[in-house]
Amino acid sequence: MNKDQEILAVSRLVFELTTMGQAETDLDGLLAKLHGLLVTLPGIHVLPHSAILLYNPRRHLIQIAQFGLPAAWENPVQRGNSRPEAELHADIAYVATPATHHPALSVSGIDDQAPCFVLPLADDGRQLGEALLFIAPEWRPDAIEVEFMTDLSRALSMLVSRRLMNETLRVREVELEDARTDAIRRLGAASEYRDNETGMHVMRMTHFATAIAKAMDLPLEMREMLAICAPMHDVGKIGIADAILLKPGRLTPDEYEVMKTHTEIGERLLGGNDALIAAARDIAAYHHERWDGTGYPYGLRGEAIPVLARICALADVFDALTSIRPYKRPWPMEDAIAYLHKESGTYFDPAVVAAFDRALPEISRIRELYRDDIIDPNQAVSLPASAYRADGWVAWDASLSIGIDAIDEHHRYLFDLTNDLFDVVQEKRGAREVARVLKALDQYTQVHFRAEERMMDHYGYTEQTRQHDQHRSFEEKLEEFYAELHDNPLTAPFDTLLYLRGWLIHHIKVEDAKLAVLRDAA
Repeated sequence: MNKDQEILAVSRLVFELTTMGQAETDLDGLLAKLHGLLVTLPGIHVLPHSAILLYNPRRHLIQIAQFGLPAAWENPVQRGNSRPEAELHADIAYVATPATHHPALSVSGIDDQAPCFVLPLADDGRQLGEALLFIAPEWRPDAIEVEFMTDLSRALSMLVSRRLMNETLRVREVELEDARTDAIRRLGAASEYRDNETGMHVMRMTHFATAIAKAMDLPLEMREMLAICAPMHDVGKIGIADAILLKPGRLTPDEYEVMKTHTEIGERLLGGNDALIAAARDIAAYHHERWDGTGYPYGLRGEAIPVLARICALADVFDALTSIRPYKRPWPMEDAIAYLHKESGTYFDPAVVAAFDRALPEISRIRELYRDDIIDPNQAVSLPASAYRADGWVAWDASLSIGIDAIDEHHRYLFDLTNDLFDVVQEKRGAREVARVLKALDQYTQVHFRAEERMMDHYGYTEQTRQHDQHRSFEEKLEEFYAELHDNPLTAPFDTLLYLRGWLIHHIKVEDAKLAVLRDAA
């Protein structure tokens, strides 16, 4: 192939790459296809190793895609490095030798002297990052081949820019959904603050309901709607007088009739045709209906009761039975389960009861995590083994136990949420799902930290201030990563994962391990 033919071939390759990338969303796959095209050119001597690295908001290069190289989570050395300031505005491809001196990449299985082409990635003058293509050590590209690589870098820049734009739009979609549901959440919170139950009741009941819905194989969209709307089940209590709502003892028959009207009040409050509002209205209005038709307010029977309301009915009753109230002691778990089975087909939908049984390991775990009382450092916690993830990216082992069962369980759950985020990134589900998991992690982190801090305060832990400061710092860091999703939704997931793994393990082994002294204080 002469030079004219090679120029024509590389021009076609750039065009083909641009066309190919119109619908390409997987940058790892894009690099694999790029290698397949490059090796067809006899003058281009590339190796089956390449990577895309993008700048995060702190101007660190983060490896976000690779072909034939370790992924970012297998490559902790790459984190936190940046290019020299003099090279930030380079717009021409160049060869770096040796490649392992590149400050943002630690390569295993590559010769220490292996050179690579550095292809700058930019969008309208803004430096996005670099693509690295490893090349044969003996290849000395001429001016035409460098020009081709520069053209290739512009084509890749366009594809990466398009991917960034699409992922940013997906993050905005999540924010629009949040704005849409914020009023619903706030209304639910308003009713919660007036009741004599803690906020943990709403959290437990919501998680019970979503665990049951998952065990019923309800569609993901319906389960997400349930998670948003379940906290609204008692929103009608806003309209109940304090003398009745906050009464410490049992209600009289007349007072009970007034209390029952909270379902109709909730139905009126949640008027509208929006799908979320309609689901919240169904739950608020019908969560006291019974499968046999003897419930209130309308005496609906069987499947005439909306399925989300049927699920919430059981979740609400189960938490009420197993929780302390001013007028009663909590039922033992086995007694509450026996009651659900006894009322299957009468009070509750038999399919919901069966799903509850299947979800029991997760429900048992939720009861332990979202508890009302102060953690007893000497209390033993025994949960079904199936409640844990044993195959996570961040693995739990005995060395991480601090000797306080309840806190260990909180930590395992944080590991599971971190592994959920890893799954989203590894499976390339996109920034939308990353945002959802980050929010769940942020919400649970606050529950865990407050429970831990209440325990430390109750038992007079001397280093509580230090722990408190570290907790706030971690919460701020999660907020920073969520904000980074707007600036660069491709780097934020990797930044978050690597930070989580390092912080959690260090904090547990160095700081939380000291909490073992509370066992003697209790």
